[in-house]
Amino acid sequence: MYDPQAPTGSGFWHWVVADIPASTTSLPAGAGALNSTLLPAGAFQLGGDAGMHRYIGGAPPAGSGIHDYYITVTALDIPKTGLGEDASGAFLGFNIAGHTIARAPLVCPTPAPPR
Repeated sequence: MYDPQAPTGSGFWHWVVADIPASTTSLPAGAGALNSTLLPAGAFQLGGDAGMHRYIGGAPPAGSGIHDYYITVTALDIPKTGLGEDASGAFLGFNIAGHTIARAPLVCPTPAPPR
C-alpha cells in the first residue's frame, strides 16, 4: 500500500509484501500483522517507510487533503524476486519492473481530517 501524497517528498510505503505465489487468490485478515504467519508460504513483508515489517494503516495528516492509497498486485514472469526482507518498496519495484506481465491497482481515496 503506497501513498504518493504523503508529505515526504517521495510518498510513503505503508505495506509491501514480496513473493506471494501466483496461486494466491486472497489474503486473510491479519496477514499484515507483525510476525504474521498468515501470509502464503514463501511470501514476506518488507519494512516499508516506517521501518516495520507489518501493515501500517493510512492516517493522512490533518488538513493535507485527499490521499490516494494504492494497493497494487503485480504478476511477474518469475516465481521469486530474489530479494530479502531488508529491501525497500522502491527497490522491489525497480527489480520487478522488467519481470512485470500484469498489474492491478486499487486506488482508495481517503480524506484527511480537518485541521
